[in-house]
Amino acid sequence: MLAFITWNVDPEIFRLGPLSIRYYGIMWALAFYVGYIIFNRFVKKENLSVVFLDSLTMYMVVGTVIGARLGHCLFYEPEYYLSNPIEILYIWHGGLASHGAAIGILVALYLFARKQKVPMIYVIDRVVITVAIGGAFIRIGNLMNSEIYGVETTLPWGFIFARNGEVVPKHPTQLYEALSYLAIFILLYWLYQKADGKLRNGYIFGIFLILLFGARFLIEYVKEPQVEFEKTMMLNMGQWLSVPFILAGIFFLVYSYLKPNIFVPQPKKGK
Repeated sequence: MLAFITWNVDPEIFRLGPLSIRYYGIMWALAFYVGYIIFNRFVKKENLSVVFLDSLTMYMVVGTVIGARLGHCLFYEPEYYLSNPIEILYIWHGGLASHGAAIGILVALYLFARKQKVPMIYVIDRVVITVAIGGAFIRIGNLMNSEIYGVETTLPWGFIFARNGEVVPKHPTQLYEALSYLAIFILLYWLYQKADGKLRNGYIFGIFLILLFGARFLIEYVKEPQVEFEKTMMLNMGQWLSVPFILAGIFFLVYSYLKPNIFVPQPKKGK
C-alpha cells in the first residue's frame, strides 16, 4: 500500500481582530528580509553605500508587488479584472504571478539604476541571486495555502490537499519549484563568491533566467491549469511566458562571453 502525505494546514496562523496573520505573508516578508541580508554582504564586499541598499529595497518591494499583481490580473484573468478594475487593488484576495513579478522587478531596477547612475545589468546580476532564494520562500507560502499544485500522481511523496476537498494525491509542485530555486540560489551565490564580486556583466543574469524559467517550464507539465482556458492550450500560460525569459537568458549569457565587461562602482559613503 502506498503512503501519501495528507496536507490540511490552516493557512492562517492566528487572527488579531480584523488582522489575519498568514503563512503566505510571513514567507513574503522572509523573502525580502533574507534578500536584504544577502545583498548587504554584496554591499560590504564592494564598498557600496548603505543608502544604495535601502533605496534598492524600496524599489524592489514596490516593483515586485505591483508587477506580480498586474501579471496575475492581465495574464490569467484579463476579462474579469478589466471589467472590475478596482479589484486589481484587492491583493488580500490572492492572485500574484511570478512572471509579472519578474517584469515589475526589471522596470523597478531600470528606474533605480538610472537614478543611481550605474549600469542596470550590474544591479540585476546581484539582485537575481536574492530573487532566487526569495522565490523559494514564496513557493513554500503557496504550499501553506494549498494552491498551485500539480496533477494526480502515484509517487509516494504525493500530497492529498484535503483542505481543497482533494481525495487523491497530487504533485507538490510548490516544493519542486522551491527546491529548484534554492539550488539555483546556491549555484549563483557560489559563482559570485568565486568571482569575488567581479562578475562579467550579464553572466549571472543569463544563468538565472535559463535555469529558473527552464525549471518553471518543465514543472508546468505536472501542474494543474490555473485558469480554464489553459486546458485547451498546447503549452500553458506559465510555459509560454517562460520562453522569452529563457531566450533572454541565452542572449545575456552569450553577451557576457562576447563582451566580458566588468563594472566596478566607485565607493560612496552613505549616511
